[in-house]
Amino acid sequence: MDFQKFVDTFTTATCVISVEKLPDNDYGEIRIVTGNKAYVDSIEQVGEGPRLMLNKFIPNSEYQKYFPKDLNFEDFCYKSAILKQPQHSYVHPDRFDFWFDLFSLPLESDDEKLAYCTYTQVVSHKPSTEKMSNLSYDTSSDVLSACLKLKSSDDFNTAVKDLVQRLREICDSQYCCIMLMNIQDRTCHLLGESFSEDEEFNENDDWMDGHFFDVAEGWEDLIGGSNCLIIKNKADWDYVLERNKPWGDELIYTGVKTMVLFPLRKNGNLLGYIWSTNFTPENAGRIKEILELSSLFISSEISNHLLFDRLKVLSTIDSLTGVMNRNEMNNRIDEIAGNAELSDKSVGIIFIDLNGLKRTNDERGHLAGDILLKEAASILKNLFGQDEIYRAGGDEFMVLSFGTTEEALNKKIAELRKQVELSDTVSFAIGSFFDPNSNNILSAMTKADKRMYDDKELYYAEHPEKKR
Repeated sequence: MDFQKFVDTFTTATCVISVEKLPDNDYGEIRIVTGNKAYVDSIEQVGEGPRLMLNKFIPNSEYQKYFPKDLNFEDFCYKSAILKQPQHSYVHPDRFDFWFDLFSLPLESDDEKLAYCTYTQVVSHKPSTEKMSNLSYDTSSDVLSACLKLKSSDDFNTAVKDLVQRLREICDSQYCCIMLMNIQDRTCHLLGESFSEDEEFNENDDWMDGHFFDVAEGWEDLIGGSNCLIIKNKADWDYVLERNKPWGDELIYTGVKTMVLFPLRKNGNLLGYIWSTNFTPENAGRIKEILELSSLFISSEISNHLLFDRLKVLSTIDSLTGVMNRNEMNNRIDEIAGNAELSDKSVGIIFIDLNGLKRTNDERGHLAGDILLKEAASILKNLFGQDEIYRAGGDEFMVLSFGTTEEALNKKIAELRKQVELSDTVSFAIGSFFDPNSNNILSAMTKADKRMYDDKELYYAEHPEKKR
């Protein structure tokens, strides 16, 4: 067949792909044999389009001359050329700021070593919701049903765990997982996972330890600018072991045979990953569709949840010292005062005033005052880390210690005074009160506050030069 004449009959960007046939229905090199003018122009940057690695079309070149190795692209061409299955996909590879509407048809070949297919692409800047929803009815229905429960639930964490289990069942896989990544702290957090009853693997209880972020950080390189990673055959495993052998070996050790891994992104930011393992290799395409559609919903809900958490932190945490703020303290006191269930629970209340803050601000500036407040808060967090610490005012802190004893409370206060004595900068006035019944908390606070001011007056009587 004269491939050049053939592709020239197409008006949209079209080329012919050759796939090298290997034994056992495997494949080798994938080459772009030739293309029509629209396709060649898309490579050589005539007009608007994605920027490739090589902006000069050379017939019969390996596709890696134009963009990095992409297992999804290879699978797309393999299914069309060798398995003779017409293909269609609508994707947004991370390496390009474009959406690709892709079509491929198998072609007959007289060459025993090569199989051929067409490859047609329509490129656009904006996504088409109609094309994004072009999945099978069963897949769309299953995914939407599972994801809508996540959106409507009041308990986000429980809903995620239920969603993960449902997705594993839809994928008919042995394992499914959603993991979040905190780029700033370089930590990973398992949001939800689900195992099938017949899952057999070598357990590794500390698999998501402090070093796992380094492992997960390498997944973007494995995905290679595509939209996901699929491991379903020897060629895929060879690719993973070549690019990231430690992780590949760990997967093999834990019993992973097949895998689809999707990044979770929102507004270009990586939130984490969702993946499913140990499914029938022939189902890889369907599972890719399931997780791809699911990831759109999940990313949005996770982003909203994280935003809500950040707003909650901003409304409850004092940004300078990292302890809870006055607004949260007032809410907590109201909650305790009206909670009959806490009436038989003891509480220790400590008011702490930072001596000399105003003088520091006046003489050395507010930056020095802020540093002093941070040092004071650090001492309190080290000693009362298991208790509730609030910044009640400019230079005033309050500690609530529930379920304590008077002896334990006094012991902590003695330790606090000892630590302050060792400090060259921090000085506290301290007042406390122990109440065996926390329903009297307002009265207990008044008594602790008075004792703090008595302690402060004593401090300034002994150090009149430091009086503000």
